[in-house]
Amino acid sequence: MLQSLCIERVQCAIDERVLILNSAADSCVPWLAQQLSAGELVLAEDNIAAARQAENSIQRQGKSGPRLRQVAFHEYTLHEPPATIDTAVMNILYQPNNAWMHYGVRLAAYALKTGGQFYIEGAKDRGILSLGKRVQEIFGNLETLEISKGHRLIRAIKRERAVGEIVAPVLAPFAEGKMDEGTSLLLEALEVRVTDVALDLGCGAGFIGAHIAGRARKGQATLVDVSLASVAAARRLLEERGLLNAQVLVSDGTQAVRDQRFDLIATNPPFHIGGIQTTSIAERFIREAAHVLRPRGRFYLVANRFLKYEPTLRECFGVVEEVGGNTRFKVLRATR
Repeated sequence: MLQSLCIERVQCAIDERVLILNSAADSCVPWLAQQLSAGELVLAEDNIAAARQAENSIQRQGKSGPRLRQVAFHEYTLHEPPATIDTAVMNILYQPNNAWMHYGVRLAAYALKTGGQFYIEGAKDRGILSLGKRVQEIFGNLETLEISKGHRLIRAIKRERAVGEIVAPVLAPFAEGKMDEGTSLLLEALEVRVTDVALDLGCGAGFIGAHIAGRARKGQATLVDVSLASVAAARRLLEERGLLNAQVLVSDGTQAVRDQRFDLIATNPPFHIGGIQTTSIAERFIREAAHVLRPRGRFYLVANRFLKYEPTLRECFGVVEEVGGNTRFKVLRATR
């Protein structure tokens, strides 16, 4: 992955308040912390693992740094006043979709003081040019600072005329209430027993966990996700369906439930990190699930057909079967 273009290009004084917009995983964050010996670094972050990693990287630098705070990205305007930030930084690589990118732009306009700077980094094939047009519309100005290997760093300044015109933005619900095809196929194949104690690993909007809780009437479902927005959406779904035998926890993988044991674990794992395809998340989920699944328990995973998770499943569980799917997806069940 390319080194962040923000390094050496973001201009900020040592006592500024700098806002990182859902980009805590960017390599510029520890560098910015070094520049802000008397300032404050605010991580408006959705991914708790990325926020923790950034905090650890800053602490390892071993010298006096800025005040450091984390705020949920999707709840920033609920807890933070407008026009208090000197510099805002966003890398669109870490935004799941266009709605999150556009929200980040509006959030920067809300948070920045008059004269505050907004830096956005991104690749052409990820939509930096079209996003730049959106920035131009809201801020009234735009400057390209650097172009390197298809990546751009652009900057906008919040002008005085924008003050009072920005309405505090609200992030659209995660997954916009729609179930994806893979999850639908998983639910068709999923065998749920009435007494199951179950785990929805990487729950997203909560469809899998809610489905299980509705059928395991004498059991319980626990839903976990590293995303704060996902956890909020899953809690809303459980509340809407009146499911009292389920809970949602913020967790990096199985970290929050590693001392518990489950009869059933199901997951539709992501296979992208920062826009890059990877099998590492699902393989980690498989290994962690093996540690919290009871003997004779069932582990279900849905994935695109081209992703080869079977070797890791056999290594961790022993027996692996394909129990559902279509030409694009496969549903795998592993047991010991």
